[in-house]
Amino acid sequence: MTITEDNFKVRPMTKDDLKIALSWAASEGWNPGVDDVNNFYAADPGGFLIGELNGDPISCISAVRHSNEFNFIGIYIVKPEQRNKGFGLKTWYEALKLIADRPAALDAVLAQVGNYQRFGFKPAHSHLRYQGIVNGEISSEVRNLQTIEFEQLCRFDRRYFPSDRHRFLETWINQPHGQGYAIVHDDNLVGYGAIRKAIDGFKIAPLFAESSDIAEKLFLALATYAQGSPIYVDVPNINASAMQLFEKYQMNSIFECVRMYTGELPDINWHHIFGVTTLELG
Repeated sequence: MTITEDNFKVRPMTKDDLKIALSWAASEGWNPGVDDVNNFYAADPGGFLIGELNGDPISCISAVRHSNEFNFIGIYIVKPEQRNKGFGLKTWYEALKLIADRPAALDAVLAQVGNYQRFGFKPAHSHLRYQGIVNGEISSEVRNLQTIEFEQLCRFDRRYFPSDRHRFLETWINQPHGQGYAIVHDDNLVGYGAIRKAIDGFKIAPLFAESSDIAEKLFLALATYAQGSPIYVDVPNINASAMQLFEKYQMNSIFECVRMYTGELPDINWHHIFGVTTLELG
C-alpha cells in the first residue's frame, strides 16, 4: 500500500491520545500503570506521537527528550491489522526527527534487536521482568518518601539515571495510586523505591539502593502496598544481587528485553539499580 500525506500522518499526542496508546500497550501485555498517562506526559509533553490513517489512530511511539545527552524511545506500537504496510516505519522516522541525531536508548523485545541494530542501536544488557506475590513488612529504618526533601531525592536519583528529571519525578512520586519509601543514614539518602497500581497488580519502579540489605528493606516495605496482589519489577541482569533478591522471595522472570544505546553507555552504577523506572521512558 502506498502511503501518502493524504491518508496517513503522524502528529503530537494529546493526553487523550496517550490514553489510547497505553490501552494498546495493555493489549500487548505491557501492563502499564493506571496513572501513567499523567506520569509519562510530564516527562516530555511533546515527545509522544500518534499516527492516523484517514483520521483513525493506528500507530504510536514516544521519543522522550530527557536531555541533550539522553533520549528514550518507547511505546512503539502499530495496530495488528495495520502492520507490515509501512506505517510503523514512517512513525519510527518521525520519532527519530524529534531526537535529531542525539544519543538515544530503548528497550527492545528480543525479536526486534536486529532491526534496531540497523539504526545504530547497540545492545548493552537485558532487563528481566520478575513477577510474584510477596508479603511485606515495614522496617523501622524505612521512611515515607514524602518526608524526603525533594532536591535531595533528585540528586540521589541522578546517580542512577542518565539525566536530571525533576519534572517527571515530581509527578511520579505524587501519583494517586502509588507509594514511595526511602532509607536515610546519617542524613544521607541511601535508597528509595516506588510502587504503583498497574492494570494487573502493582509495579515496583524504580528501586535504587546502595546495598542489597537496603534494597531488601525497601522492597518489603513497598510490597505491603500491594496487599497480596501480584508484584512486577524490571531488573537489570547485570545486577546479580538484584536477581538473587527477588528470587529469594520466589519471584519468577517472565519477560526479557534488551537495553540498547546509540551513543556512549551512561556512567551509572547498575549494581545499585534493583529495578528500573520504566521500559517506556528509561
